[in-house]
Amino acid sequence: MKWFRDIGPGVLIAAAFIGPGTVTLCTIAGASFGYSLIWAIILSTFFTIVLQEMSLRIGLATRMNLARVIRTSIKSFLLNRLLILLVISSILIGNAAYEAGNITGASLGLSAIINNQSFNYFPVLIGIIAFIILYQGDYKIIERSLISLVIVMSISFFITAIMTKPDIINLLNGMFKPKINSDNLIIILGLIGTTVVPYNIFLHSSLVSEKWNSINKLKVARLESFISILLGGLVSLSIIITAASVTNQNVTGVIDLAKGLEPLYGKFAIYFLGIGLFASGITSSITAPLAAAYVAKSCFGWNGSLKSKRFRLIWFSILFIGVLISMININPIEIIKFAQFSNSLLLPIIAIILLWLINNKKIISDKYNYRYQNILGVFIVIISLLLGVKGLISLF
Repeated sequence: MKWFRDIGPGVLIAAAFIGPGTVTLCTIAGASFGYSLIWAIILSTFFTIVLQEMSLRIGLATRMNLARVIRTSIKSFLLNRLLILLVISSILIGNAAYEAGNITGASLGLSAIINNQSFNYFPVLIGIIAFIILYQGDYKIIERSLISLVIVMSISFFITAIMTKPDIINLLNGMFKPKINSDNLIIILGLIGTTVVPYNIFLHSSLVSEKWNSINKLKVARLESFISILLGGLVSLSIIITAASVTNQNVTGVIDLAKGLEPLYGKFAIYFLGIGLFASGITSSITAPLAAAYVAKSCFGWNGSLKSKRFRLIWFSILFIGVLISMININPIEIIKFAQFSNSLLLPIIAIILLWLINNKKIISDKYNYRYQNILGVFIVIISLLLGVKGLISLF
């Protein structure tokens, strides 16, 4: 089927942002604030759709990824090097931290499925699975593996949310009545940071230029991206709805959530949540090293395919660090929350760079530059700046 052949980059982006970080933040948001932060997930999903569309447009128009476009487009040596340094440091270092959370999350999910809380060897198993898929160096194998896992993950979280029989009136209030205060601000920023992931913006441009070779595929790429990211947003929404059904529970993660749901919905809740967490951890364990390798390849101007030694060295390093950290007895929850908060502060910088590139006629012709999307982009920059500044002020 022709439409199925066009599925790929958008689904991989959804797979990347619905990782253990998203599952954890959405769980905490739902358990602590009920349905009241649903609007934040809707806003984050909207931000993601707009920014990822800009990224894929640049990828199709230039047949290069975003990091390479930045490297070749900025003529000022100092500014060029500063931006490249910012990109490399934020993506490589950030992805190493994310990878630890991804592998730990997948390990926790696996331990819930097989009812074994001693998961010291699970990170190695997860690392081996990710290694095998990445080492193939075949885009189609990576794509098909992740699509399958995303389907499993989505079904698991959707079924769990339906089982909780959500209160529709309160759910609608959470959608259309935004509430921001000192108690929930950091969680709001975390939800934005875990959905609008900077490395995904760089990864998307790489994936579309890998899959398609013409700007004529823009319509297909945009539709596939929109549907995939919307699906990812619905998964996040499902997790918040599920967590909101647990009252008077000290819920700090999805395993606590599963235990809280067990008296109400039985063992099935644990299994479905465990499968969802395992699938989300595996998908993000693959996409985080992959994105880091793509960014490094473009920033340093390396040639070669996914099978090149330098490309493999980067993703292997990220994967190895992730496995190593996840085997040390460190609570990943605070690390994940900090990483998502940092992401939200990076968002306005990335959005400004995207807007500048999109409006550079040497990169994108007027035919593929849309005024309404530029207006939406400016809106995202303003909102993300306001939230970021407010978040920084709240720390002092």
